[in-house]
Amino acid sequence: MSRTLLLTTMAVFVAIGTIGAQLLWFPTGIARAYPVQHAVNVMAAIMLGPGPAVAIAFMIGLLRNMLGLGTLLAFPGGMVGAFLAGYIYKKVGKKGWAVIGETIGSGVIGSLFAVPFARILMGTSVGAFAFLPGFLVSSITGAFIGWFIVSRVKTKNLARIN
Repeated sequence: MSRTLLLTTMAVFVAIGTIGAQLLWFPTGIARAYPVQHAVNVMAAIMLGPGPAVAIAFMIGLLRNMLGLGTLLAFPGGMVGAFLAGYIYKKVGKKGWAVIGETIGSGVIGSLFAVPFARILMGTSVGAFAFLPGFLVSSITGAFIGWFIVSRVKTKNLARIN
């Protein structure tokens, strides 16, 4: 895969994740669910691998924060989920495992990382499981959307770019 194609594909995913977060979200307790971020994580993890997926998640979080459209909680959930989805998919080779990686990475591990992250950087003091329900709902919903989209891609060259 050429570097230009990789960077262009990553830029498209960043744009989808940044704009899509404002179009599709819903409240989940103390946080908001942004399933588009998780859908992009799964699609990028499957199509590009764990490294680019993490970079995409970071850029989406950064842009959303710079534009005042998100919170700092986009970083721990998005990046951990993207990495785990890509890593597990790379090891197992089945798209469904990327969904499981995203759900565990964002929904469980990311929500636990969010507690000290919120305390140190945002000044919010909440319990260890305050973020878990919202992160789980968001990651499960988005991961299945991403899996659905990627599983419908018929051309082998589009299904796995690298």
